[in-house]
Amino acid sequence: MPVKVSVIVPVYNPGAYIEDCISSLLRQSLPPDEYEVIFVDDGSTDDTPGRLDELAAEDSRVTVVHQENSGWAGKPRNVGVAASRGEYVMFVDNDDHLGDEALERMYDYGVANDADVVVGKMAGQGRGVPVELFRRNHPRATVESAPLIDSLTPHKMFRRAFLDRIGLRFPEGKRRLEDHVFVTEAFLRADNVSVLSDYVCYYHVRRDDAANAGFQRFDPVGYFKNLREALDVVERYTEPGPVRDRLFRRWLRVEMVERMRGKRLLAAPADYRKELFREIHSVVVERFGPGVAAGLQPTQQVVAALIAADRYGDVEAFAEWEAGVVLKAMPEGLEWADGALRVSFAAEYHSGGAPLTFSAAGGGDPLKAPPKDVTEAIAWVGADTVSRFGSATADLLLRQRSSAAQYFQPVQFTRETVPTEDRGRFRLVLRATATVDPARAAGGSPLAGGLWDVVVRVKLGGWTKECRPAPAPRTERPTAYAGVVAGRVVLPYWTARQSSLALDVDRATRSLGLGRVAPESVGVTDGRLSAPVPLYVPGDTEVLLRLTAKGKSLDARGSLSPAPDAPGALLSAALPVSAMGGATWRTALGPGTGTAERRLLALPFALRAGAHGVQVRRTPRPGVLRRLVRKAKALLRAPRR
Repeated sequence: MPVKVSVIVPVYNPGAYIEDCISSLLRQSLPPDEYEVIFVDDGSTDDTPGRLDELAAEDSRVTVVHQENSGWAGKPRNVGVAASRGEYVMFVDNDDHLGDEALERMYDYGVANDADVVVGKMAGQGRGVPVELFRRNHPRATVESAPLIDSLTPHKMFRRAFLDRIGLRFPEGKRRLEDHVFVTEAFLRADNVSVLSDYVCYYHVRRDDAANAGFQRFDPVGYFKNLREALDVVERYTEPGPVRDRLFRRWLRVEMVERMRGKRLLAAPADYRKELFREIHSVVVERFGPGVAAGLQPTQQVVAALIAADRYGDVEAFAEWEAGVVLKAMPEGLEWADGALRVSFAAEYHSGGAPLTFSAAGGGDPLKAPPKDVTEAIAWVGADTVSRFGSATADLLLRQRSSAAQYFQPVQFTRETVPTEDRGRFRLVLRATATVDPARAAGGSPLAGGLWDVVVRVKLGGWTKECRPAPAPRTERPTAYAGVVAGRVVLPYWTARQSSLALDVDRATRSLGLGRVAPESVGVTDGRLSAPVPLYVPGDTEVLLRLTAKGKSLDARGSLSPAPDAPGALLSAALPVSAMGGATWRTALGPGTGTAERRLLALPFALRAGAHGVQVRRTPRPGVLRRLVRKAKALLRAPRR
């Protein structure tokens, strides 16, 4: 079979961090004879070379190339391309890993859309990744139609014939931003770029020792010299005008302005901040015209103007003010309806522990010159934020705690101006309701088992901020039953430490509220059990009632139906009375269909069949049983009198 994908992994002293990478590459869903893995060892001095040689001896998919240390990842990647046989090449770092179906999905998507470049959805474990780019699939994307420029890491799939046709390779040597130069040219010269957003293909991992290359402090002079090379690529393949300005804006925003803002600036040592500022100032003055900064958000425009004016002191003072602006989301409702969980919240910015307020006066005027001082800068940001309030947005994402995979959920929101006691000032509040459908919430697929954190993301004025929805102190938290939806048990709950909203999918067994089922509410008539249970179901749902006694078990088919006159569901099951004998049977709920092994949900009552029918008895809760056992043991150990 021809090789569809060649995976190229530059390697330098990863130690044990390479094991997750190796495992993910070897368990890909793409057939083993349709892809290859090329590790290029760049002069590692740890045990990795021997580990890779053993792997290559055991697995025909694996090739290892050893070379002297080149200083950075550019040359190893180029060596890998030269050794590759695949229709596409995929670059992976040795401390990251892939989703199990990444190669197959990205290859098929690339072929279906005749793409020269395929960008797979990313998740960041301890590090940031693009968010807006992966809001939806983009089968045919360009730098004008999609925020491609937000993703300049090389962890993508490239058609090898395309790279050969345009002669594109990575800059080599000990340098920074070689990936920016490579990926920018690929985006600008590709006939088509496809973005796959409904499956997490690539997991960026921040190592526990923070030794990833991208987290090391850099020399500002060398860094911004290399950055100019990426700007040169843009100038080479675009004409002066709005498109070029938009592309340049990415480097101004991400590599310069964002380093001079808020907590990020203040966390750096004072001398390093000033060194960074000097180099950033020289690039801004040298390379960017007025159209580049004009498209930034208000706070970014202020910082860019102060940088251009060479006013480091004001940049630092503005950062101190901005560091105190935070997003808060207050939960207002939590309920199941039509098979989905509705999450309502109100979101706004706070500063100094109180809601940020604004004035109705002015606003909307371009920033034609740097503000004369920080007070004027803050006033202009406030006025401009008010003028842009009509374009403010609120989103809700689900973020899987174990993998950091995240997915946007459908949201409807309104924008409200709320008057304050201070005459002429008001608050800007976004009120939203998100619809979380467990059958489709993971990019159109069902939610996987595990814990999912609920994250609110707001774009307002000059900020895009995220937070976890959490009630204010002494504020009642909205609650909802666990839902049995799409074959999954989904429990909305509030975390103990931060009191923030999360979802437990198919893991909870003792937090579902089933202990509240009273035995006297359980009825058995003519061998059929009925009981109200605190669960939500969207309609009749098949379940299994498991009976256990003295090492034996019996299964009864049953169903959960929406309770007609109360919240919750009604459990109904035909009991195998003739097989129950005189034993006492504990009860538990399980999935009615499918073969997936899931935990049973214990019910707080037991059944005993006798001559006078089936009796219902309460079973002690596990905590009660443990306390009884401890008490009995203590009595046995107590000295006799």
